[in-house]
Amino acid sequence: MFHVEPDPGVVEPSSVDPPPAAALIFGDRLPLAVRYHAALASAGVERGLIGPREVPRLWDRHILNCAVLGELIEPGATVVDVGSGAGLPGIPLAIARPDLRISLVEPLLRRTVFLSEFLEEAELPVTVVRGRAEQDGVLKEVGGADVVTSRAVAPLAKLAQWSMPLLREHGRMLALKGSSAREEVERDAAELARVGAGGVAVLECGAEVLEVPTLVVAAELLPRAERAALRRAVKGRKSR
Repeated sequence: MFHVEPDPGVVEPSSVDPPPAAALIFGDRLPLAVRYHAALASAGVERGLIGPREVPRLWDRHILNCAVLGELIEPGATVVDVGSGAGLPGIPLAIARPDLRISLVEPLLRRTVFLSEFLEEAELPVTVVRGRAEQDGVLKEVGGADVVTSRAVAPLAKLAQWSMPLLREHGRMLALKGSSAREEVERDAAELARVGAGGVAVLECGAEVLEVPTLVVAAELLPRAERAALRRAVKGRKSR
């Protein structure tokens, strides 16, 4: 199902051995991660979910970068992956952390077809929900989550608007970001406070196994009774 004709300009997935860090992160589930890598490098490219030039760096830049997010998630948590695309970070998380209950939220049909096909073939118990995070049907189906994850979906302010309503009180948004993470937190502080995101911090994960640790913006959904005080505090800092 995931066969694609070879492209002379693309490294064949079978020729790319997983790096040593992959065995540390995935353990005895490494074969599942290898299957996912092959799916991304073949059908993922063919269907326009992954750029051909990304194939040589799928392990380090995409799969392992996402899988280490599990360091920040409690055992048995319910996780909603917003704008999952080709399954990042949700599928690497599901492989590395089979204790998690994960739902992938994605609006585009060609992406949800890819996700469903891979999950069925790999026999991974992950739910695919077609829709946008802000839609009532999505909120009803997967709302009240312990954790909402995302990667390369939107600027932080917009991402918080979509993510926080899907959380239970004291649930956490974990947004994978690049080197601009701290700048985004500072820039969007007022909007984060408006949607009830407290305890905002930029965290690193994977530092012990990856050459470049993954940067994550973490925030907790505060109870309604605490949100007004948060907004006042942020407004006070901005006025200084």
